[in-house]
Amino acid sequence: MSEVEQFLEAAVKLERDSASRYDELADAINGQGQADVVAFFRKQALYSRRHLQQAEARIGKREPWDGVEPEKDGDPKTVAFPGGESPEAAAIWAADGMLSVDDAMALALEAEEKGRVYYATVAGATRDPEVRTLAEAFAKEEGEHVQALKELIARFAKA
Repeated sequence: MSEVEQFLEAAVKLERDSASRYDELADAINGQGQADVVAFFRKQALYSRRHLQQAEARIGKREPWDGVEPEKDGDPKTVAFPGGESPEAAAIWAADGMLSVDDAMALALEAEEKGRVYYATVAGATRDPEVRTLAEAFAKEEGEHVQALKELIARFAKA
């Protein structure tokens, strides 16, 4: 497997985790009177699914992801993340039914920042120019997600 394919496999895992995390966060805070935050999380989940599909198409995966994780994840040698877990995987307390809107937004921000750092680190460490280009683009996009979340948090704090 080429370095580009390894990078894209990691991106697939990261985007799956991101989509799942955003859906879980939206579900956890639904009904707390913050429909705009729920809608933001649902939109981010949709973006993650689109990014997932783009990465899968690039590596030639034929079957679209149905939202159900396979029983066996990718080879750890292929998909290796710092700490052994995708930067976009939600903390265990994200599934807490008592999760506040503030905590949900903080969790989302933390995960997006970890995703940005992961991609920036890959871009800085790789010797493959194609991987560098892809990782820089992904890091930039994660940075945009970080900024959007900061703006949402600021709007929410003013309310």
